[in-house]
Amino acid sequence: MNKILFLHGFYASGQCVPAVALREAFDGRTVVLTPDLPLHPKEALEFIRDLCDREKPDVIVGNSCGSFYAQMIAPVIGVPALLGNPHFKMTEFLKPRIGAQRYKSPRANGNQDFIIDEALINEFVELEAQQFQYCSPQSKERIWGLFGEQDTLAHFEPLFLEHYTNSYHFPGAHTPTAQEVKTWYVPLIEKLNLLANK
Repeated sequence: MNKILFLHGFYASGQCVPAVALREAFDGRTVVLTPDLPLHPKEALEFIRDLCDREKPDVIVGNSCGSFYAQMIAPVIGVPALLGNPHFKMTEFLKPRIGAQRYKSPRANGNQDFIIDEALINEFVELEAQQFQYCSPQSKERIWGLFGEQDTLAHFEPLFLEHYTNSYHFPGAHTPTAQEVKTWYVPLIEKLNLLANK
């Protein structure tokens, strides 16, 4: 059975709306992994890489910060990826939000509180500087972007198109609704799954 790995956004968890919607949409025909990602980006990338080594997903799907991670990991492990509203400049997103924060969907460990501080931001600074270093002619065609036309947080389609070829739009906001996931994300994931199995 095919496997999809979904990587959630910064304030989200593996129980966020897009994650749940993907599990529902593929119920019984594809395994959809929706783990909670660590807060710190280097730890998150290590966690994702270890998970990929164990589970060997066929496709990676991200949203926002999860897409930032997906486009760094997918070329390295050689699988296609769908980047939903990728946020390629997380430092710009985090700087105005320094201080105590809460996750917007339940975390498996029950801990809903976290802190944004300068150390966390500096980790993202390092990764942003090298985030496109694994782009290759093969990944250029196999990493697709999906951009919400009402997204008010991330406007990175031009930067995406500097590195990748396939860009799509849907009429939603930064975080897709369950119905938008099923209507717009799922068909593209199914096409990427065919690419993965060629």
